[in-house]
Amino acid sequence: MSGAGTGPTTPLPGERGLTAALAAARAEDRAALIGYFPAGYPTVDDGIEAAVAMAEGGCDVIEIGLPYSDPVLDGPVIQHADVVALRGGVRIADVIRTVGEVHRRTGVPVLCMTYWNPVDRYGAARFAGELAAVGGAGCILPDLPVEESAEWRKAAAEHGLATVFVVAPSTRDERLGAVTAAGSGFVYAASVMGITGLRASVGDRAADLVRRTKGVTDLPVCVGLGVSDRAQAAEVASFADGVIVGTAFIRRYDEAGDDRAAAPAGVRALAADLAAGTRRTG
Repeated sequence: MSGAGTGPTTPLPGERGLTAALAAARAEDRAALIGYFPAGYPTVDDGIEAAVAMAEGGCDVIEIGLPYSDPVLDGPVIQHADVVALRGGVRIADVIRTVGEVHRRTGVPVLCMTYWNPVDRYGAARFAGELAAVGGAGCILPDLPVEESAEWRKAAAEHGLATVFVVAPSTRDERLGAVTAAGSGFVYAASVMGITGLRASVGDRAADLVRRTKGVTDLPVCVGLGVSDRAQAAEVASFADGVIVGTAFIRRYDEAGDDRAAAPAGVRALAADLAAGTRRTG
C-alpha cells in the first residue's frame, strides 16, 4: 500500500524509494505531501498508528522524528510531543522500529528527522545500518553542517540512504551550492526563519528560496515550517516539489483527546485534505 495510491507500484527501500515517490508525484504534475510525526508520541505503538494513518490519507513520504531534549528547530507543539515521548522512555531502537513498521505497512518511504548529537553518540555507521535494515529512506539532519558531515554521508551512502540538508531564506547563493551538492533525496527549504509551527502564511520568501535553490541543483525542493491547511499546501505546491507538514498533524491528533482509537482518523482526514491541496490542477 502507498499514500493515496500514488506512490511507486513496487515499494523500494532507501533513497531509491524516496526518489521514486517524488518522481511519481512530479509525473502527476503535483507536489508530494511529506508528513512528520515524532516517534513515541504519545506511545510508540500509537505513534506508529498515527504515521500509518497519515500515509493512508495521502502522504507520499513520512518523516519520523527522533525525540530530542534540546531541539533548536522545533516549535512548542513538537517540543511538547518530544517531552511526552522521552518521559515515556522512547529509545533509538523504538525510533528504528517505528520507521520499519510504517514502511512495512504502507510501502511509503520513511525518513528519520533527527539532530546530529543522538546519531553521533549512537554511532553513525550503526545508526545508518539499523535504519537501512528496516527499509528506512534516509535522514534529515538540520543542525549538521555540511563541512562536518563526511562521517554520516559515508555511512549513509554505504547503506543506500539519502541525506537531506536544510536551507533557509538567509542561506546565501554560494552556500546553497555547497549544501545541495552534498545532499541527496531532496532539499528541505525552510519557508520562514525560526522554529516550526502553525502560521497564518507560508512566508513571502519561500518561493524566492525555492527559485534560488533550483538554480543550483536538480534535486527536488520541498518546503516546510508553517504549512497547516489545504490552502497553504496549494500555495506551496504552486512553486515547490513537496509540501512538508508536521505541527498540524500533531494538533489534529491531540484533538481526539484521550480517545486514541479515534486519533488516527483525524490525521488521516487531514492528510487527505492536504493531499488535495498539493494537486495543482485539482
